[in-house]
Amino acid sequence: AREQAALLLRTAAAGAVLLRNEGGLLPLSVPSLCRVAVLGAGAASARVQGGGSAEVFPPYVVSPLEGLRAAFGPGVEVVHAVGAPTSTGPAALRPAPIGTDDVRDPATGEPGVRARFLDAHGAELDSQHRRSGRLLWSPSEVPEGAAQVEVTARLRTEVAGRWQIGVAGTGRYALDVDGTTVFDGVIEMDTDDIAAVALAPPYEVVDVELAADQVVDLAVRHQVGTAVFGVSATLGAARPAVPEDEQMAAAVALARSADAVVVVVGTTSEIESEGFDRTTLALPGRQDELVRAVAAANPRTAVVVNSGGPVALPWYREVPAVLLSWFPGQECGHALADVLTGAVEPGGRLPTTWAATEGDGPVPTTVPTAGRLDYAEGLHVGHRGWLRAGAEPAAWFGHGLGYTTWRVGDVTAPPDVAPGEAVTVRARVANTGARRGAEVVQVYLSRPDSALDRPVRWLAGFARVEAGAGEEVDVEVEVPRRALEHWSAEQGAWATEPGEFRLHVGRSVVVVDAELTVSAT
Repeated sequence: AREQAALLLRTAAAGAVLLRNEGGLLPLSVPSLCRVAVLGAGAASARVQGGGSAEVFPPYVVSPLEGLRAAFGPGVEVVHAVGAPTSTGPAALRPAPIGTDDVRDPATGEPGVRARFLDAHGAELDSQHRRSGRLLWSPSEVPEGAAQVEVTARLRTEVAGRWQIGVAGTGRYALDVDGTTVFDGVIEMDTDDIAAVALAPPYEVVDVELAADQVVDLAVRHQVGTAVFGVSATLGAARPAVPEDEQMAAAVALARSADAVVVVVGTTSEIESEGFDRTTLALPGRQDELVRAVAAANPRTAVVVNSGGPVALPWYREVPAVLLSWFPGQECGHALADVLTGAVEPGGRLPTTWAATEGDGPVPTTVPTAGRLDYAEGLHVGHRGWLRAGAEPAAWFGHGLGYTTWRVGDVTAPPDVAPGEAVTVRARVANTGARRGAEVVQVYLSRPDSALDRPVRWLAGFARVEAGAGEEVDVEVEVPRRALEHWSAEQGAWATEPGEFRLHVGRSVVVVDAELTVSAT
């Protein structure tokens, strides 16, 4: 388990993309910090995986808030506010699974919940500790003779008010709060789509008035054999609702009082998941407003974007640091903390081009007419379309920063390429900074005088290189023959247009350190 956690941690950090780091805000210098504000709904409950059939049930999830608190230690006060809720409509009522930030296992006192399988007479057949309140067992995992599963948790409330306690699933459930049954009944399927029910099950919630710092015992009892599939139960709790303006003001106040701010923004399963198209690139809710308000209150603000694909970044040049975490898996918080504090360097490079605003993208239309959508741009999609239009995005394809600086030089390639041959590009890469790091040397091709419809520039190859401070290393990038070819409808095969191709060697599609010409036949 430790080896798996370490692998997940390394992978999440290696995939993170640092888009912007003006003034060297990152990495955060822990010895210089006394108070850090970690803001946003995603800070306490980040998205760590895709939705739909991509979704699984991890044994635990480390939130950004948990990870940063662990990394900073007791010497740094880490404060949190949501600032801007991300869910709207019916999804906002769905009980969020309780996790390690919220509850303790009544049997052991450790973060998480206790799950017990009981037979028809109430005798215990199995007892398990779980880190999350979202539980699912396949039929083969259910003990023989089990009639009921009981999930218990001990919740300590942070604030007074009307809490929402809920259960999600299908079948027969009973929900207890401090020994009082507040729901006892059957939760029916709300759709015929069994997969949708398994991933976003129907639910029941009850309002419960609780005092601040109150310890509350929660229990869910589920009758085995009544669910759509296997045995499942989600025990959820939601804090009392606070007007959005008050939440925004509280976040800004925390930002103003902090030495540094981390704002976690992102998508939700309502707008980015499987089985439907996104209708907008905008972040849901008032997250854009939150970023701008917080950055105005504290210029030492780093924004973490927690999404699976591009979102509009209208505030991109108003904040000093922007980091893409994507969907980083269950070690999310630890990986994010490692990157933000400089324990590791963000290793990712953009596989897409990101717009500042939705209207910037060079896309003719995204709305079908009479059930038909024509991709009139042909080959000129993504960064190719941006280059052709002469437009300026927030961040280009291939872009990604680290915590050191680089120089790429002594670039060579053979001047002539025989039929069927690949091209080997060689370069010397120097780490001109003060710490060890990694860079991705990228090679792009162009053919300005082509008789064919070609992109302005297209990716031909890349290679990752590591070097210590002051070290120089040699790197080779193999450009496959296929990168020089085009599809010939006349020949029904891939073919090479004889003549000169330009090699653009650099660190993104627009950051070019050297250009060479090769002649291909």
